[in-house]
Amino acid sequence: MPQRFIFDSAMLNSVVGGHSAIEIPRLNIHSVEAASSFLLSYGFDVTQESDLEKLWYYHRRALVLMLEKLGFEEKELPEIFRDRRQLGDIRQLLIYASSQDPQNVQLQRWACAIIRCMHVFVHAENDLFSSFSEEIQSQILSPFQECIRYDGTTHRTFLQSSSGSEQILAPIELLGFEVKPFKTSSSTVIKLLAKPDALAMKIFDKLGVRFITRNLFDTFQVVRFLVKENVISFPHIMPDQSSNNLYPVNAFMEVCDDLAHRLDTLDEQSIQAAFDQKLSELGDNVQYLRKENFFSGADYKFIKFISRKLIHIKPQGSKEAFSFFYPFEVQIMDQAAHEKILSGPSEHQAYKERQRTAARKRLFPEMS
Repeated sequence: MPQRFIFDSAMLNSVVGGHSAIEIPRLNIHSVEAASSFLLSYGFDVTQESDLEKLWYYHRRALVLMLEKLGFEEKELPEIFRDRRQLGDIRQLLIYASSQDPQNVQLQRWACAIIRCMHVFVHAENDLFSSFSEEIQSQILSPFQECIRYDGTTHRTFLQSSSGSEQILAPIELLGFEVKPFKTSSSTVIKLLAKPDALAMKIFDKLGVRFITRNLFDTFQVVRFLVKENVISFPHIMPDQSSNNLYPVNAFMEVCDDLAHRLDTLDEQSIQAAFDQKLSELGDNVQYLRKENFFSGADYKFIKFISRKLIHIKPQGSKEAFSFFYPFEVQIMDQAAHEKILSGPSEHQAYKERQRTAARKRLFPEMS
C-alpha cells in the first residue's frame, strides 16, 4: 500500500473528528527519539532535568490517584510502571502505550491509562491559578467577605453594604456564608476524567462562595444585592453555566409584581405562600433552568452562576502589570434546600462514587 494513503485514524479523529485525545486506544510512538519529539511538542524537553522531573512528578500523581482515589489495587498495576527504577526512562511509557504485541496487551492498556491520568494532571495544574492563587483568591473573595457582618450580640449573620454611604438595600439575614474549599488537583482530574466533554480550562468552580438564606425570597434578594452593591459585575456572568432549579425567574417576577400591589401586611409566611401558590397554579408547566449534570442528585436545589473577575497582577520585580479574567462560582440556596444536603450525606457520597466509576471507565475505554 502506498505510504501516501496511510493515515493514523486515531490521530485524525482527535484533531478533526471531534474525539478527545483521551479516547485514543493506542499511541503511535515506537522509539525514544520519536518519544522525545512528541514530548517536546507536548511541552516538555527531556534533555532538561527540570522538565524530566516534572514528567516523573506527573507520573507519581497519576499512580497515587489511581491507587488511592479511584480504587485500583496495587497488584493490578504492572510493577514496571510502579517502580521508576524498573521503567528507567519515562519515554518507555509512551512506547509501551504504542505496543501492538499481543503479549503486551495489559502493559499497553495500563501505560495508556497512566498517560491519560498524567495528561489531565498537566492541564489541571498548569493554569493561571497555579501561579497566582493568592492574588486571585484575594481579589475575588474580598468583595464578598467585606459585605458579611456578624452580630456578636444576637449571633446572627447579615449581608449588608460595606460602604459608608447610605444603604440602598436593607441587610439580608443569612443562615450561612461559606467559601467553597479550593478544588484540589485530584478532584479536578477525577471530574475531567468523568465528563468526556470537560476541559481543564472549562473547570469554573475551583473557587466559589455559597449563601444560605432563611427563605426563598431572600435567595433572590441576595442576587439583587450582589449586583446592586457591585460585588459582582453581571456582564461577566457566563450564561450557559447558570442553573436555577429553586424557582423560575419569570414566575418569581410575576409573584413580585402581584405582591407589590397588595395593601395588606406581608410577613414572611404570606410571601412564601404566594410563591407556593404560583407554583401550584403552574403545575407541570414549571420550567427550571438546570445545567445538566448526570452526577448530581435531582433534589439538589439551588441558584448557581459562574462569573468572572478581571484580575490585576504585577509580578515582583516587573515594571509592567497585566490582567486576565478568572471564573468563580456563586451558589445560593434557602434553608429548606440546605437541610436536604445536610440530611443526605449518602447522596453526596453517591455523587462522588458515580464520578469515580465514570473516571475509572474513562481510563480503560476499550474495556467499558
